[in-house]
Amino acid sequence: MEGGRGETIWYIGGPGTAVGLREAQTPTGLYDRYRVGLHHLAFEAASRGAVDERAEWLGRQGAEIESGPEEYAYIPGYYAVFFYDPDGIKLEIVHVPALAA
Repeated sequence: MEGGRGETIWYIGGPGTAVGLREAQTPTGLYDRYRVGLHHLAFEAASRGAVDERAEWLGRQGAEIESGPEEYAYIPGYYAVFFYDPDGIKLEIVHVPALAA
């Protein structure tokens, strides 16, 4: 949706949770996920297919994909896509079968 300054706001939510992501309107320097603050934000997906579908959608929107979708060795079945919002904040969409059970 469009914000008050014409910026795009992406709302992502699930049961009991909603997060609004919007592009910065005031330049304050580059985001650095290794400074104090948010490193990255992960959103749980119901299936690998959902991760794939969202990754395809992100690609169509021109989002910068860091990696994936693919399986990572963090824990068995960890399947994710990592990408960046317009300000360079790292985001993730992940499916882990053990968490979905």
